[in-house]
Amino acid sequence: MKSRWIILPALLVGLAAGYLLRGGHPRDAPSGAAPADADAPSVWTCSMHPQIRQPSPGLCPLCAMDLIPVVADGGADLGPREIELSASAQRLARVETAPVERRALAAQIQMVGKLAYDETRLRDVTLLSDGQVRRLFINYIGVPVRADDHLAEIYSPDVFAASRELVVAARAPGSETVVQAAQQKLRLLGVGAAQIDEILSTGQATDTYVLHSAIDGHAVAVDVKEGGWMQRGGRLAQLADPSVLWARLDAYEKDAPFLHYGQQVELTVEALPGRTFTGFVAFIPPEMDDETRTLPVRLNVPNPDGLLKPGMFVRARLNATFTADGREIAPGLAGKWISPMHPEIVRDEPGPCPVCGMALVTSESLGFVAGDPGDAPLVIPASAPLITGRRAVVYVADPEREGVYEGRVVELGPRLGDFYVVNEGLVEGESVVVQGNLQIDSAIQILAKPSMMNPEGGGPIPGHHHGDGRGHEHEPADPAPPKSAVTIDIPPDRAGRILPDYLAVQEALAADDLDAARAGLRAMMDVTGHHGALPDLIHDMLAADTLDAMRRPHFETLSNAMITALRGDPPAFEKPLFLMNCPMVYDDRGADWLQRTDTLANPYFGATMLRCGTVEEEWK
Repeated sequence: MKSRWIILPALLVGLAAGYLLRGGHPRDAPSGAAPADADAPSVWTCSMHPQIRQPSPGLCPLCAMDLIPVVADGGADLGPREIELSASAQRLARVETAPVERRALAAQIQMVGKLAYDETRLRDVTLLSDGQVRRLFINYIGVPVRADDHLAEIYSPDVFAASRELVVAARAPGSETVVQAAQQKLRLLGVGAAQIDEILSTGQATDTYVLHSAIDGHAVAVDVKEGGWMQRGGRLAQLADPSVLWARLDAYEKDAPFLHYGQQVELTVEALPGRTFTGFVAFIPPEMDDETRTLPVRLNVPNPDGLLKPGMFVRARLNATFTADGREIAPGLAGKWISPMHPEIVRDEPGPCPVCGMALVTSESLGFVAGDPGDAPLVIPASAPLITGRRAVVYVADPEREGVYEGRVVELGPRLGDFYVVNEGLVEGESVVVQGNLQIDSAIQILAKPSMMNPEGGGPIPGHHHGDGRGHEHEPADPAPPKSAVTIDIPPDRAGRILPDYLAVQEALAADDLDAARAGLRAMMDVTGHHGALPDLIHDMLAADTLDAMRRPHFETLSNAMITALRGDPPAFEKPLFLMNCPMVYDDRGADWLQRTDTLANPYFGATMLRCGTVEEEWK
């Protein structure tokens, strides 16, 4: 076993907080001058663990950082959520601000899926009477056909009897009604108009007839061999028209509010690099898929040149801008009329859909608007809010007092790209801190004022918390569960098979990449199936809508199970493998994980504390 502490660059945040408190006011003495209050401080604390209070300097008993003196905030006129920073303190914290503004936000939604036949364009070729297949012209799957091409020649006693009736009736004078009835009978048996005319012109009854294709396409199923006997209603073949395909896509739950009927989506396939195709959202189901926790969206994809093939994997990207109430801004669709069943049909005037005959509807009724500045939502950069999962705090710069920042609880809407929609708490024109907000929050915590992690203020803050100022939550579960609270047994052979996917999840969490973590979990489920304790845990992780909800305690539970399985009776697996531990995941204990290299990549805190932890063991 080898063990060593890794330097923690993120702890510089705490040092910066201490500096801000010692020199955080623009009216302080110049750099190098002694503080106005020369009295020795009576209380010392840790900038990372404000609950530590000691009467003398020293090291923090939890993280071994130098304790810093607790000093007054130096501003009698400051509010309970305000802090004042000197110019040098602002430079140290690299404080940057951005305006609260209204803008139409662009969302880029990524989806993956597979192409399939448009089920509305499939045609069954069936027999309307008992008969024998004398000749079969479509005798293999994939054979191309054109509309009106012959498909098979069928012998039918019923057709022979009906054609005899027609011949006899045609010879009898004054039997027009009987002739019409005999013709209708033949039509109902599947005989075409051309063949009926031939019977009348030649006066010869026939015992066979020919089936013709109703569409352009190809055979996707052939259910009989030449010479076979078929019952009435039996399917001889199935034809497909590939001029329009379906793309069945999986959309993440967080993207569901931005999807609606009629949206235009870009598609790419690996078989045709550099080519982009267009699909239209045709159906959004009313419920999520319980197993994958995704929304199975369906697109109509025009395929006039036949380059796209059913079964191809596709990557889809929806680029759209939205109003505050979630409508898509699409100036090109203003005043247009769209088919409610075939979204690719767009017309300048009302009328019936040329495909299904349904009346076209206005684009506005489907959620599209031309766009107006008043429709734009109020937004802030995604790096501005400090999010704990239950609440969000931003620091607002005072426009009249240089260096004064106020912590304010805000209500956020959805995240679109690099911005969050603000529902409540800010007004247009205010300036919010987009860099240095974590340092400001650390300083205000030490002053025992209300902050992100201590909304009430007035005392030390229990526990060790992190936030990265980019919308990532780094707050441990409350309360922290005992390490043995949840255990899962994984057979060693299965642990070896899912190890690559587990490592992919660990790397994704360390990189703060929620989508990549979900992809690794889905790959893991391909091995585990969907039933049992381990699949249930994976389902819970896939259902998580934040990084922290996936990390604690779920990833720890998964890691403990993998460590136990691979250590107890290790199968053959990729080596070396490193057992890591972060002592700061919970208040009273740490948490373990496995990774490929000895360069720490902490999955519990990601970029905020990427190198926090120790190398506990190396498995060779």
